[in-house]
Amino acid sequence: MESFIIYALVLALVQIWLIPMTLNLHNLQWQFSDRSEKIERSDMLKRALRASDNLKETLPAFLALVLLAMVVEKDVSNLACWWLIFRVAHGVCYLFKINYVRTLAWLGALGSLILMACQIIA
Repeated sequence: MESFIIYALVLALVQIWLIPMTLNLHNLQWQFSDRSEKIERSDMLKRALRASDNLKETLPAFLALVLLAMVVEKDVSNLACWWLIFRVAHGVCYLFKINYVRTLAWLGALGSLILMACQIIA
């Protein structure tokens, strides 16, 4: 179960920091500044930032559920794996404007969280 926490944190690092930073390399001087001035952001960078914001909304719930499952000694590793798969798919679909699949991936990730909670309670 601990590995899923590490995988989720790697996903967060990639999606919240690495992808937006890479898409914004042409504004490298701005990245090293205090970022008080406005910059031109590409559509892909805007989508990457929205995807990372969406991940930030569900990551705390995922981490809490995995930690709680470890405390109460319930195995939710299968659902945790599916949450990670759905979140990776969601990020990729968000980045490349694959809207309907993105929605299905989001629903799958949400369903995984709900099922994790149900399995812990049961």
